[in-house]
Formats: sequence, structure tokens, C-alpha cells
Amino acid sequence: MLNIDLHCHSNVSDGLLSPAEVVRRAAAQGVQVLALTDHDDVAGLEEAREPARETNLHFVNGVEISTSWGNHTLHVLGLNIDPAHAGLQAGLEGIRQGRAERATRIAAKFDELGIEGSLAGAYAMATNKGLIGRMHFARFLVEFGYVKNLRTVFKKYLVKGKPGYVTHQWAPLAEAVSWIRDSGGIAVLAHPGRYQIGRMRMEELLAEFKEIGGGGIEVVTSSHTPEMVSTFADLSQRFGFLASRGSDFHGPGENIIELGRLPNLPEKCQPVWHAWGEAVAA
Repeated sequence: MLNIDLHCHSNVSDGLLSPAEVVRRAAAQGVQVLALTDHDDVAGLEEAREPARETNLHFVNGVEISTSWGNHTLHVLGLNIDPAHAGLQAGLEGIRQGRAERATRIAAKFDELGIEGSLAGAYAMATNKGLIGRMHFARFLVEFGYVKNLRTVFKKYLVKGKPGYVTHQWAPLAEAVSWIRDSGGIAVLAHPGRYQIGRMRMEELLAEFKEIGGGGIEVVTSSHTPEMVSTFADLSQRFGFLASRGSDFHGPGENIIELGRLPNLPEKCQPVWHAWGEAVAA
């Protein structure tokens, strides 16, 4: 069985390693098919291609798009996209502009808490200043001793209902899916088990995602428990979605699961990479 990882990040967004370093690390871990899926940017894909060729790794163009569905923020992976597609490029540029505005509001929240300098600190942690995000604030807080580790930062400050969290209107879900489809890619709902959505509401989401052109859901990922894997494997069959597998790797020491070290998809799932046929097998 091929070792396939279709969700990871470089320092183009909120990962620690360069795109080339991510690819070489994946190859060293035995990954045979890799998608680089930086948040809201495709700037790292070109750099990743040459080391993929050098290591005989099949490379898949990807992106992870921030979207809004009702009052929920959802992430959608675009897999096997054309990164030069004009509509996709324009949509991602609009999202990146919103990230800077959100960062200013997050920093104001931390100022109110007596944690000063968080905006400058977060930008200092970001290699790509145009892709500022919560992870950069989290790394700042850990680096300067406000919190002991990244997981605690998010639980204490940066998730919904906590004092450092701000709401933000991202791209509408249907628009993001259309950008992915128009660029030739497959839209995959990322880590659905992370969203604070009850079973009935999740089924409503999946039904709508299917209707607007969504093609898959991430069944196996680092934040999914075995129970979640079983649940979303069942839901992928029920709604006719292809199933994806990805580590959501951000960097050494920051991940529960290393690149390419995920459990296999349940046998009943139809893998998303089967849609690419011989290209992946080669």
C-alpha cells in the first residue's frame, strides 16, 4: 500500500520548515505521495517540486483554504489544483488581506490581557508575513514563557470562547469550493472532527458540501481519534465522498503524528487518490 500524506504545511504559512525541507523530510519518512497544503497560499509549491523529483516522490499541488459556514470557520483542502488558476489566485489573495486585519484584532485582545507586543512577536515568528495566523501568536507566547506549550496556548487563549479569540468572516464555503473545482482540483473537508458541530449539524454540513461540489472528507488525520476515524469513514460512504489521509504536519516537535506515520484508511473507504489513477501509481 502506498504511503500517502495529503495534508502538511511549510513556513510559507504556519509550518516551521521550508517547502523543500518538508518534502525531503517526507521522503525520509517513507512518504511516496505528498500534498503540500499551506494555508491560503500556493507560493511554496514551486520550491517543493524539485526535491520531490530528486527523491522520486509523487508531488500533489495543494492548498488549505479558510472558509466560513454560518458562524463556523472550516478549512477546505484543495488537492491536485492548478496553482496558477486566476480565480483561485484572486480568492486566496483576498483571504490573505483579511488575515492581517484579524491579527491586529487578536493583538488588541492580548493587550487587554496585559500581554504586550504580541503583534510584533507574531510577525517575528512568521517567515511569510502575508500569512500571519494564530499559530504565530501561539509560538510567540510559548517563546516568551507566557504558556508552556502550543496546545495549552490554543486551549487557554485562541479557540472560540477564549479571551484571545476573535471572529472573522472568511471566504464563503461555496466560493472556496468553486475556486478549487475551477482550478481542476478536488475539494476535501479538512479534519471534520475538530469542529464543534453536533451530529445533526455535521450531517447538514456534509449534505451542503456535497451539493456545492465538495468531493471528499479527511477521514484519517492527526487530530482524529479512532472513534472519529470510524465515524467519518461511515459518513464518507453515506454521502458518497472520497476519503483522504493527511498528517496536518507543521514541524518537528509540534505534531502528534509525524509525516507519513498515520494509520491507513479503513478498507471500506474509497481513497481520494484513486481519482488520480495512473498518475499516482506511477
